[in-house]
Amino acid sequence: MLPPREVAALSVLGKAVKPTTVDQSFVLCPHCQQHRAQVWGDGRGGRMCRCPDCGPVAVEANDGAALILDEDWLRQKMRLALGIESRDGIDDLGDGVWRLGDARCSPVLLARDLTRVLQEPALLDRVRVAGGGIRVITPRPRETRGSPFGTGVEWLVLEERFTFYGGGIALIGTPSPPPEPAVADPAAPVNGSFSADFRWVTLPDGDGTPIQFTDGQAKVLGALWSFKGEATTADRIMQRAGLGSAKPSDLFKIKAKDKGKLEPTAQHAAYGVLVVTQQRAGLYAMPCAAVALA
Repeated sequence: MLPPREVAALSVLGKAVKPTTVDQSFVLCPHCQQHRAQVWGDGRGGRMCRCPDCGPVAVEANDGAALILDEDWLRQKMRLALGIESRDGIDDLGDGVWRLGDARCSPVLLARDLTRVLQEPALLDRVRVAGGGIRVITPRPRETRGSPFGTGVEWLVLEERFTFYGGGIALIGTPSPPPEPAVADPAAPVNGSFSADFRWVTLPDGDGTPIQFTDGQAKVLGALWSFKGEATTADRIMQRAGLGSAKPSDLFKIKAKDKGKLEPTAQHAAYGVLVVTQQRAGLYAMPCAAVALA
């Protein structure tokens, strides 16, 4: 139920609102519009309320009229404001969250409450697409400061980024491309000084520049790592690596055509630092694996 100033705004809201049914046992006082008062029958077929300031006040039929937001209208107009293709349908994700479609290949979620999305991160995973960000639209809660989401999710505050315009909804400002999800550094140390796939190593005593290995070299280093620093024969290492060479060092030799080149030289030097060889016994070990896994 609306006070006069809000009733005056109905011509602007247009189809954004629609009539609804509410509890008719209380109404906003028709005289002062300040208090909700209980409705009573006047004994003559009419109704009245008793306002704490105005006393008994007659209640007309339209005094109990009420309006609600037409959420279907809102969702459709939001799609138009964001340039979402009409062929994309609206998916109801449940409990006040909808996927409006894709804007510039980025999924758009509309939610009644920001907390609902924050408490169920799986909602974002359900709509996430490879290599794209996500836009989340919600009203601004009272307590939130800054951006509640991490990289790859853009929060659009409903009251601040959208407005009524020409019987519809318009986006305020030019939409910026949603931030790209963070891409993990492939050279980042994960297994000790090695990357997750052993294709890179950052030597502790080096200059901090990661050294990249070939696929075969990475398989050898990964196999050596798996023995946790124990000295192991060449055939066991190469079998675990799935390679046909006789010994690990074969893959790190500098070929004649590569002499003087930085990358093969760095790979050969790194192998010498990382792997301890007992030539007479034919054993190889990677001591740093024992330290990292201890």
